[in-house]
Amino acid sequence: MRRLAAGLAAAALGATMVATAASPAFADPDVDPDVAGGHTSLQFDANPEPAWRGKPITLEGKLSVQCDEDYISGLVSVHHADYCKNQERWHRLGWKRIVILFQPDGSGKWEYVDTIRTSGKGYFATKVPARSSGTWRAVFEGAKWLAPSEATDWVKVVGRRH
Repeated sequence: MRRLAAGLAAAALGATMVATAASPAFADPDVDPDVAGGHTSLQFDANPEPAWRGKPITLEGKLSVQCDEDYISGLVSVHHADYCKNQERWHRLGWKRIVILFQPDGSGKWEYVDTIRTSGKGYFATKVPARSSGTWRAVFEGAKWLAPSEATDWVKVVGRRH
């Protein structure tokens, strides 16, 4: 019985520590993610390469945060990798917004294409028609205690214009 009471007390103390650690993120909206932790990685791929004009291009990827750092995003917090598996270096981030942009070859401007969300397991995917060769870009704009990240992929589009 004494062990059970000690375990419950430790669990209550741990929950208090998590809530205490989380409170600065809500109190200070101007937290610098590079200082506070939460370095993110965005993996991104546009395929097939080359793509046929008018056929769909699949844009897919994965958003992750480094496991060995504390981070808080909304009401979700990870403290010293408590949600990361053994030997895992990155934890996938679910339900985050990813902005998809496109820059045609020869153009200096990025065109907005879509905003999608990562799945609960940190993956995202969408399909768009292939128009012309150019660079696709996926952007995670960051969140409270999470640094922004982005990735690009160039795709050549082949086939005649109609």
